[in-house]
Amino acid sequence: MPRKSASGPAVEFSQEPSARVLRQFRQVFNAVKTHFQQVEKKVGLGGSLVWALSVLRDTPDIGMGDLARAMQIHQSTASNLVKTLIERELVVATKDEADRRAVRLRLTALGARQLRKSPGPFAGVLPAALASLDEKTLKRMEKDLAQLIEVLQVDEEAGGIPLSDM
Repeated sequence: MPRKSASGPAVEFSQEPSARVLRQFRQVFNAVKTHFQQVEKKVGLGGSLVWALSVLRDTPDIGMGDLARAMQIHQSTASNLVKTLIERELVVATKDEADRRAVRLRLTALGARQLRKSPGPFAGVLPAALASLDEKTLKRMEKDLAQLIEVLQVDEEAGGIPLSDM
């Protein structure tokens, strides 16, 4: 059945379930992409950097491993984010008093100003939307997406890469 697009003539969309679901994935990914583009345009930082800043604001003196866990990313990914934030003077790292190998991370005044300029949600629109769903819906989605992931034979490591970095 033809549907009129916002930009002009009617567009024919397939009624096949796989085509409808593909369109839904596109809508989700475009919403995520649009949010991260708005963040970058407004503050000049990628979405994962803004998310990291928000975690550091909420948890001053957090360690690298705890930051990685809070963002559900690999520790090396967190380390790369922090390196960029330190280079831009948005974060400072100090040696932990008890364990000199560990560092404690804290926002600078500049980092706090950048975060205040950034549109939310800081973790992105998808995590915020998922958090608003009820447990029954989430469990059903988890089960269905697990089947899709199995068919795709996706690398499990890909689940630790922030969407804003894709």
